[in-house]
Amino acid sequence: MPDRIGPPATSLSENAMPTVHAMSGGAVGRSPILAASPRSTASLLIVATVAHTIRNFLLPYAAHFRALGWRVDAAASGGGGDEVLHEAFDHVYELPLSRSILDVGGILQAEWAISALLDAGPDIVHVHTPIAGFVTRVAVHRAFAERRPAVAYTAHGFHFYEGGNPATNALFLTAERVTGRWTDRLVVINDEDEAAAKRHRIVPQSRLVHMPGIGVDTRRYARSSIDPGDITRAPEEFGVSAGTPLFVVVAELRSRKRVEDAIAALAAMQHKDAQLMLAGHGPERARLERLAGDLGLRDRVHFLGFVPDVRPLVCAATALILPSEREGLARSVMEALALEVPVIASTARGNRELIGTDSGILVATADVRGLAAAMDRLIDNPEQRRAMGVRGRERMVESYDLPILLRMHEDLYQAMLAERTARAT
Repeated sequence: MPDRIGPPATSLSENAMPTVHAMSGGAVGRSPILAASPRSTASLLIVATVAHTIRNFLLPYAAHFRALGWRVDAAASGGGGDEVLHEAFDHVYELPLSRSILDVGGILQAEWAISALLDAGPDIVHVHTPIAGFVTRVAVHRAFAERRPAVAYTAHGFHFYEGGNPATNALFLTAERVTGRWTDRLVVINDEDEAAAKRHRIVPQSRLVHMPGIGVDTRRYARSSIDPGDITRAPEEFGVSAGTPLFVVVAELRSRKRVEDAIAALAAMQHKDAQLMLAGHGPERARLERLAGDLGLRDRVHFLGFVPDVRPLVCAATALILPSEREGLARSVMEALALEVPVIASTARGNRELIGTDSGILVATADVRGLAAAMDRLIDNPEQRRAMGVRGRERMVESYDLPILLRMHEDLYQAMLAERTARAT
């Protein structure tokens, strides 16, 4: 889903230990989830490869644990200039990380930088994304025992997966098995990854936790919270009249998202008046624009770029489409279902759990004709479409609502703190 608005960061240079500048975070209200909460003096460091991962998905966790009295810091590449992160966290640190596991120089620099951050004495380090996950766990393992925090790693979809490149799969699986030995809790967010973690014995069963993603704020993502006029105007702002069949993709324009399948499916549909809107940016945009032109769809495929608030646009859609070859537990799917909008998605892991048999339509990855048929079907069956949306919201409220995930993280951190205290005595 779109980037959220929201905090500058302490810089880590190659030649100096990190200098912590105390930043006054934004006002944080008291959390409604306080019963049996973790101790108020704990400190948490959240690490990710790039800052937008933290900004897009983890700000509610910073707010929640700061409201409980915790010190909550963040570290990521790009964090140094991110005003949103500075407002949301007590301290923010720049990390010299790239998104490539083959960037040995960057990995070594980042490992040194994270080692230096441990001087701040976090009780728990919670790391997200695979590159940061590898580097952080190596750094913590190499730290002196008295500086060693408890470590949790959330795998937002393992980078080894069925149908993936064998060499890439082997590389990432090896990295996970090595660093799994130094992981106090491995958090997986879908059934396939849980099964893989058990099959490959990445961590002992006692250290494996299954959570339903990072949650969705079902109060914010509720159709009733959006002005009906905004829903009507959202497609009109991009030249599409109200009532026109409309499909929306909310995703980075990267190869693994297979957005080209949505464009090709639009061309194959029976409903030639249907429109497709792509909310997101990425390195594949120029290629996708050429494809739309080659298929004669220049007036039916709309490249919107970054959309600050996609909720009205998604609510105006016939369905959300996500044709990815790989997912963890897609936030865009969760948000669409919370808005009572059905989803047409590939059978990539995680999608099956979110959509089930009654909240949308699953299509085999790369099946363009199947995707086109699903799009036509939802246009032709408005009652079925509405029923799918209602059931989708019910599922999100029951199992994926943000307060549920906040409670799960309280339990997770409480157990980790207890184990760390026991080891120290």
